Amino acid sequence: MNAVVGSHDVVLLTLDTLRFDAAQRCFERGELPVLAPHLPADGWERRHTPGSFTYAAHAAFFAGFLPTPARPGPHPRLFALEFEGSETTSAHTHVFRDCDNIVAGFRRAGYWTLCIGGVGFFNKRNPLGSQLPSLFEESHWRPEFGVVAADSTERQVELACKRLDSPQLAGRRCFVFINISAVHQPNRHYLDGAVHDDFESHCAALRHVDAALAPLLQALRRRGPAFVIACSDHGTAYGEDGFHGHRLAHEVVMTVPYAHFFLSP
Repeated sequence: MNAVVGSHDVVLLTLDTLRFDAAQRCFERGELPVLAPHLPADGWERRHTPGSFTYAAHAAFFAGFLPTPARPGPHPRLFALEFEGSETTSAHTHVFRDCDNIVAGFRRAGYWTLCIGGVGFFNKRNPLGSQLPSLFEESHWRPEFGVVAADSTERQVELACKRLDSPQLAGRRCFVFINISAVHQPNRHYLDGAVHDDFESHCAALRHVDAALAPLLQALRRRGPAFVIACSDHGTAYGEDGFHGHRLAHEVVMTVPYAHFFLSP
């Protein structure tokens, strides 16, 4: 990552609430034409999230602790903050020194830092909803980016493309974070005839998100090389073992899909 930071745009897409099993099923059925070409031949990587709900997971992400492979480690990290005793910092890890979050680290490295929020922890309507966005030089949230807007991903991508193509950011590297809200409940509006959210509407929401991401990947290619991380922050339960929702340590919540890939002009 030391060769990436400074030479590439870096993008973190969190597909909020996306379950690994749903993401992998959509991949195996050929339902992700935009993302699939950038995934390994066998699909998404199965990983464990550091948090069972949005706030906890993103607090860890912005400290450099992304989801870890769901197999025995240790697993070296892509980014890290300077921290004595870290066992997951390797020669290939980019270490941000004298920073308490990676967003500040990217800013010190000359990046413009851009946040486009989705779920309530990014809505900037109260101190809690402002905490994570305040890490960024530029942050946005609108009701049309939120969980009840059926076209939220299109609107988020539209703004991201507008900012990435702007004269202000021409020639400047960007760290772009987008919290994609569409898969988070409610998601039944993505499946015709659905009355309640369930695993099928969850998958339908991901199919919708995949199609909506195409303009973003095109905009990143126009700007030059980019390194993209696409992952979930946590999953959610639809009745498995009697559990519903998240902020609980069930396998379907703690196991998430992960991928990273490069884009070239």
